[in-house]
Amino acid sequence: MDFIETPEQLMLREAVGKVAADFGHKYYIEKSHSNQKSTELWNTLGKEGYLGVNVPEEYGGGGMGIYELAIVEEELCAQGCPLLLIVVSPAICATLIERFGTKTQKEKWLPRFATGELKMAFAITEPDAGSNSHNISTKATKDGDVWCLNGTKYYISGCDEAEAVLVVVKTGVTKSDATESTKGGKSQLSLFIVDLDSPGLEKTLIPVEVTAPEKQFTLFFDNVQVPSERLLGQEDDGLHQVFFGLNPERILSAAIACGIGRYALDKASDYARQRQVWGAPIGTHQGLSHPLAKAKVELELSRLMTQKAAWLYDAGLDAGEAANMAKYFAGETALAALDQAIQVHGGNGLSSEYGLSDMWGVARLLRTAPVSREMILNFIAQHSLGLPKSY
Repeated sequence: MDFIETPEQLMLREAVGKVAADFGHKYYIEKSHSNQKSTELWNTLGKEGYLGVNVPEEYGGGGMGIYELAIVEEELCAQGCPLLLIVVSPAICATLIERFGTKTQKEKWLPRFATGELKMAFAITEPDAGSNSHNISTKATKDGDVWCLNGTKYYISGCDEAEAVLVVVKTGVTKSDATESTKGGKSQLSLFIVDLDSPGLEKTLIPVEVTAPEKQFTLFFDNVQVPSERLLGQEDDGLHQVFFGLNPERILSAAIACGIGRYALDKASDYARQRQVWGAPIGTHQGLSHPLAKAKVELELSRLMTQKAAWLYDAGLDAGEAANMAKYFAGETALAALDQAIQVHGGNGLSSEYGLSDMWGVARLLRTAPVSREMILNFIAQHSLGLPKSY
């Protein structure tokens, strides 16, 4: 791994940062508070090719990787514009379609991912399944050339602006477990690309205290008919497929956290240099400077692990441990950096004018989603330390 980014990667950082700065945090917050979408920013990024950096060149993308997509997300967040749909649409959905899709599916979807014209949601979470994907109850049953979907998905982002949703459903039960378990065995999962305007598919807004243009929804599938050609990959192989999308999800989530951490520390440092009390800048006081320095150290460590995870993934190596560690530590670091930035600003830290407290919801979300810190610690304990499984 080379710790010096290539000229192309550095140019990407600079270019995306400039686009994000031109729109700015004020634009992002105004859109969020008025229940509008960040459409102008998204379209600009798409037009310049930044939303498709990880899409293969043959489909109109940049032909790069998750590392470069993480750069895009981090630089947006460093300017106060965390676009959550980047985690879902190009990171998860485009990755899975590129890896497991048929030639026809790739030709249909990937060129529109590359331009940002297509937004696709991802639906795996359910009210009663939690982190246990084996307990997914949304079912798909086959009737000729059509699959019929029934069930509920919970906390699905951006369904009001996405065209389709990649849905993880139960299509069978493992036979060995079915004979040994009174619960009927572990679910065999499959993935389907479902149009969000399909008959029988309804969505209900979930009000949340997170300031963001992307909203959260409950999806209800009532005999939703899906053509067989919308099955992604092999039937009953969905759990294996999903794992190829979860590492990019964790890496992009860590990139969001790193960007928010940079945003917070930049604001705090500027304020601490300029704000004077008793004739001296408040940054001269170690009670403020040391916590900011500590946050800076932790932020750079978070960025290093995020870059390592992205490098491993793009190299085709096992990125699971690094991606989970990056997501865990970056999530902790972002929230701590933001909290300290608010503290440095005193009462002004709670003022809308200074643009800090309105980032708290997204930063706090990253300790819980897309995977909780507790489940990451379970993963590290079991797979990194070799401890007995605890759940």
